[in-house]
Amino acid sequence: MKEPYIEGLATHDDPESCGCIPQGSGRSVDRGTRGLGTEPRNQPCRGADGVTLTGRRDEQARKRESLLDPARSKTPCTRGSSLHRNWEVLGSPAEDGTAGRIGKAESRNPVMHDARKSDGPEVPRKSPNKGGSPSAEGMEGRGPTKGNANQRTTCRTQRRESVSSELERVREAARKDRKARFTALFHHLTLARLRSCYVALSHKAAAGVDGVTWVQYGEYLEENLQDLHARLHRGAYRAQPSRRVFIPKPDGQKRPLGIAVLEDKIVQRAVVEVMNAIYEVDFLGFSYGFRPARSAHMALDALSVGISRRTVNFVFDADIRDFYGTIDHEWMMKFVEHRIADRRVLRLIQKWLTAGILQEGSWTETTEGVPQGATISCLLANIYLHYVFDQWTQQWRKRHARGQVIVVRYADDVALGFQHEREAQRYWSELAERLTRFGLALHPNKTRLLRFGAYAAKQRKSRGEGKPETFDFLGFTHICGKNRAGWFQLRRRTVTKRQRAKLREVKEELSRRRHHPIPEQGAWLGSVVRGYAAYYAVPLNWRQVDAFRREVNRYWYRALRRRSQRTRLNWAKMQKLIRRWIPLVRITHPWPEARFFARTRGKSPVR
Repeated sequence: MKEPYIEGLATHDDPESCGCIPQGSGRSVDRGTRGLGTEPRNQPCRGADGVTLTGRRDEQARKRESLLDPARSKTPCTRGSSLHRNWEVLGSPAEDGTAGRIGKAESRNPVMHDARKSDGPEVPRKSPNKGGSPSAEGMEGRGPTKGNANQRTTCRTQRRESVSSELERVREAARKDRKARFTALFHHLTLARLRSCYVALSHKAAAGVDGVTWVQYGEYLEENLQDLHARLHRGAYRAQPSRRVFIPKPDGQKRPLGIAVLEDKIVQRAVVEVMNAIYEVDFLGFSYGFRPARSAHMALDALSVGISRRTVNFVFDADIRDFYGTIDHEWMMKFVEHRIADRRVLRLIQKWLTAGILQEGSWTETTEGVPQGATISCLLANIYLHYVFDQWTQQWRKRHARGQVIVVRYADDVALGFQHEREAQRYWSELAERLTRFGLALHPNKTRLLRFGAYAAKQRKSRGEGKPETFDFLGFTHICGKNRAGWFQLRRRTVTKRQRAKLREVKEELSRRRHHPIPEQGAWLGSVVRGYAAYYAVPLNWRQVDAFRREVNRYWYRALRRRSQRTRLNWAKMQKLIRRWIPLVRITHPWPEARFFARTRGKSPVR
């Protein structure tokens, strides 16, 4: 399964492991359906309700019970107790058909070796090399299985839990040896795993260059999956180019996306599940982007707690320019080979990297970068930054930092907190050199160093400057504020550009749906407001989310009045529609400190 790690590769410094909960196995041995297999002789007889039987009626009841239960001992029960009990066991039937009796048992569990009660030991099939007299090379038979011999150790149904449990050995091996290289992973791409990956895909996902949707592929699901599984394992699978589309960004620019075909999505998701069993052990704790059981709000909580609880005077807000489009393929494969030695898995990744882009009917070869939007791209991006940024930053702050340093990374968005300005400037210059070596560069307009923290207002006032600057991270503007008691409090507000862009998008969509039925419009607008509040409704940000709701109501009112020149809709009637369809705003997230410490249980805020 694995081979020794070669020298010269990057080391893993304090990665965060993914603990697995061991599942206990219960034991249940059936000793019959009519009474106990062993019975003490010197114990009082008890009925089903635990009351001692006495009197004439109870004597008749005991006789009837003895007739109905032939396995019950006929020895009269006597009161009292003894330190050395005398046990009597029902044996195998005699030749005349009556129940036999073993007699006095040597232990409390003598029926284990009875032919009628349990299976005997397994006799070795292979005979000794020397026949005749007993040989010294005779093999020893194995005793009976403890517990239920016919109990299955794996799930009989192909649930997602049973499919994922197959990777526990891979995860455990990666945890025990952080430098091991795995040579046999391709066999985990089973038919059951491909089926579970298909079910996990979005039913409304856009189609690739072949135009096959999720519903169309599912019409002949078993035949398609069996054919895909066969092509994978005989080496006939070919990755298809991604379809290029552009989506608007909050700053007005266009973000290029690569939409893969459905079969590529299925295989990529299966490979990601297998590789996550290894890399989730290696990734460091301050990496939050596109990882299982991690979210953007976890990164926001870690940053908030780090700034509030640590001595942070400067914040380094960094952004890598065109990260997904400038990943070097050669370095990418070298980083993957640090842990993956299965040549078939490596060939799959190489196929996806060089599949190309199809835009307006013309195919373009991809010599660098990964298609943003593909399933495999998120994992490959995390692997690339794990070796380029995470490990190097971890070693830098241990070797060079004298003050406190916090690190939070979500994909290519990075936020660091420093206690000393000189260390922050040194880190900035050395990080730029580090990224240049691997074909990356910091964005000149989005990367900056600012004075921020609990003492920023006092320090800027002493220097004759204004209020502390703010910075944006994961959709929130972080502001130095104060609570009612006058202490420092980190405040988070929705980024103004993003809120305006979302309102502009809602307004354009309402103009298109203007003549749709009102219940359809109301259901759609309600889902928009709920989704917006699900992310942005954090403490101290209620006013911004409520302002978004009010603007949506106003846009809807204008759209409905423009449906006809003789409209009778007034604001009083509109209020009824708003109460019916648009939900009220409420805070859906707890305070960062409460959720962060509940998740980490007192560990380091930003590891």
